[in-house]
Amino acid sequence: MSTITDAPVAEEAAGQHEPDAAADAFAERVMTAGLGWFELMSIHLGSQLGWYAELDRSEGLTPAELAGATSTSARYAREWLEHQTVSGIVLVDDPDRVDRRYRLAPGVSTVLLDTSSLSYLEPLARFAAAVAGATDRIIDAYRTDGGVSWDELGRHAREAQADMNRPWFDGMPALLADLPHVEAALSTPGARIADVGCGAGWSAIALAQRHPHLQVVGVDVDAPSIELARANAEAQGVADRVAFIEADAAQLAGLGPFDAVFAFECIHDMPDPVAVLGAMREAAKDGAPAIVMDEATAERFTPDAGELEQLLYGLSLFVCLPDGKSTRPSVETGTVMRPATLRTYARSAGWSDVRTVIPEFGLWRFYELT
Repeated sequence: MSTITDAPVAEEAAGQHEPDAAADAFAERVMTAGLGWFELMSIHLGSQLGWYAELDRSEGLTPAELAGATSTSARYAREWLEHQTVSGIVLVDDPDRVDRRYRLAPGVSTVLLDTSSLSYLEPLARFAAAVAGATDRIIDAYRTDGGVSWDELGRHAREAQADMNRPWFDGMPALLADLPHVEAALSTPGARIADVGCGAGWSAIALAQRHPHLQVVGVDVDAPSIELARANAEAQGVADRVAFIEADAAQLAGLGPFDAVFAFECIHDMPDPVAVLGAMREAAKDGAPAIVMDEATAERFTPDAGELEQLLYGLSLFVCLPDGKSTRPSVETGTVMRPATLRTYARSAGWSDVRTVIPEFGLWRFYELT
């Protein structure tokens, strides 16, 4: 069977075109991207059907055994297992046997099943599948200058983002301990803090678990996220100290005052970040720390910025910018909120300045509003 990358060779042989190295290279790049898309979607498929979890519990399964254990189709299981094998995700013990047995390759379990690992990336596949399901709405938004909200992206997108962030949020309180004035505020008996744009609540829960006397108020405009956050707090045993409120973060001052205010990976999504940053200033007690965690973008746009910027722009194209434009009026920030942009928003909200306090934490950077 010929491939896309064979086409230039065939055309040259037919005398139709001169060799084009740049086109050949880009065709190869597109083909590689296509293979990656199929692989990512197959990961989502295997995750949702419980196939990875079942393989992880065994020392090897036939397609029929995998299907039987998961109440799925043996024929589909066989096709998926063979795809996973040629993709290097699954290993086969004896490929010549009709009843050959399959098992996970080394490292796969950590990346796709270990929800506590910083390498946990199964939610990325789930997230990509959710975005793919909203493609028609996103294309329409591009044509009409409209928007697509998180609510329209659906449950998989919301939960995937929360699950992918959770291992990082679990480690975040220890990181904040390196900031003495922040740690002092969090450790004060009876301290009360705000978590703006709390999402599924994992940041608020992690802070409460590290500081047993801390009271946390999480605020988010997305009702399903608030429901999820409350369930998570209950399951983690901190519901008595962590309250989640469905509200516009611009109304935060009415819930204060607070001994510290935080906004974890949410300012760039907000249609009116100046109003939210202003509410954080009004809600914070005098001298209370105000911390923003957002994407660790480069200082300025450059063509050779690298893979992180590629990822952030990708998220902006399909998620954050459409969501930001789903509410009007909107400043339409997008995922790639550079430090200078945050500084402009903060000064417009009445803060004096913004300083970087933790330059890098996964995909993110911590700023302090001063």
